[in-house]
Amino acid sequence: MIAYDIRNSPKKTVPEQTEQRALLDYYRCPEGFAGIGLKGTASREPGFFQFGSGTLCYGHCHDGLPARHPSRPLFDAGAAVKIDDQVVYLPFDLTEVVNNLRREHYASEHNAPHTGRLLRAIRRDIYYAVRPWMPVTARKHLQRLYFRGWQRLPFPQWPVDHTVDRILENSLVLCMKAKGVSSVPFIWFWPDGAQSCAMMTHDVETSAGLRFCRQLMAVNESFDIRSSFQIVPEDRYPVSTEFFAEVRSRGFEVNIQDLNHDGGLFNDREEFFRRAGRINEYMRSFGCQGFRSAILYRNAEWLEAIDASYDMSFPNVAHLEPQRGGCCTVMPYFIGRVLELPLTTIEDYSLFHILGESSMDIWKEQIELIRQRNGLISFIVHPDYITEARENDLYKSLLGHLCRLRAEGALWIALPGEIDEWWRARHSMKLVFQNGQWRIEGAGNRRARIAYAALEENRLTYSFDAPC
Repeated sequence: MIAYDIRNSPKKTVPEQTEQRALLDYYRCPEGFAGIGLKGTASREPGFFQFGSGTLCYGHCHDGLPARHPSRPLFDAGAAVKIDDQVVYLPFDLTEVVNNLRREHYASEHNAPHTGRLLRAIRRDIYYAVRPWMPVTARKHLQRLYFRGWQRLPFPQWPVDHTVDRILENSLVLCMKAKGVSSVPFIWFWPDGAQSCAMMTHDVETSAGLRFCRQLMAVNESFDIRSSFQIVPEDRYPVSTEFFAEVRSRGFEVNIQDLNHDGGLFNDREEFFRRAGRINEYMRSFGCQGFRSAILYRNAEWLEAIDASYDMSFPNVAHLEPQRGGCCTVMPYFIGRVLELPLTTIEDYSLFHILGESSMDIWKEQIELIRQRNGLISFIVHPDYITEARENDLYKSLLGHLCRLRAEGALWIALPGEIDEWWRARHSMKLVFQNGQWRIEGAGNRRARIAYAALEENRLTYSFDAPC
């Protein structure tokens, strides 16, 4: 490979198309390094195909026939890539495929017959009608029946799915080969060079959970970790402005969780927009910037009706959530104007009551898998389910583990609002080449770091050391 000077790149090698948008937004690298175009004729229907061994895509394919199910034999789009005049021509729209995964367009719920969706909706309505009177001991047995066979789901990949991140890495590798460069500068994912980021959130479901919030804040404070509390504004319990003031005065954050936690927010489009209006009133009244839907029900196409700066409703892998699917990435991403901060670890309720775990082994495994991709490690721990000694001690062990990683300089532990502010600032920054070196322009650039993606044996490695 040869050193490549982006200033001398012919402009024709950088197509004026949207196919490269997802790659540029992910890495925040100079546009000249991301020359991506389209080749072939699009398939009539979207479907599954692969982009190299083991990397699943969903969308319209331009050189092969996509499959309706990920377990079927899949066309390998990687074999149909063409490089011409320093441009990588893919047989699919990169931005479309990335958005299809992040927004769960591939999920079977979207493709299921109408009658199947209707029957599931009826069962769901009956369940949530009686749920408030069901003790956890009874509820968890029904849920275990519902989740039966979750380990056999082929996609997304449990316990952490990196599909979107791999697709974008593979695309950058191809661009580097097309340009003949050995490294690409980009704006590092997290401030001050942190390897990864972590955030702790608490969804308050019951009056008992609300009463436990003060004690939970004291536990978090003992580890110097601040967190976010998501409050249900209607029906569940009374919430005072004094509670919001106290939480914020102690350095914590408060957000809105759903409207009334009845599981029906996304059942009907007209009803959703009516409820969204009420949710927005509460967000303005309480000065909240973040939102999460109850039970992680979600619909990316309706999300912008919520006047939130950021949302936290999309799981990375949703095998143990009532709505299956998953966004397949460990990084924040935009859905229109709303920043999505995905849930990338198992919920405490699922860990304790669905899987019956009494250790933090799964959490630790997920943390390491996310750190390997420099991603966002996000948690939901309910104050409702950690009041007993065993669960409370396990939660303290988790906080201690995060503190050790922070002390090693490997982790930035932040509030969701701080992550939202950083990711938006990074999204507005750009790299410019002046006086023989790269520098970052834009608000907040003092905390930003220039990193380099280097190509080593067909894979990327990241470092902060400028190449020779």
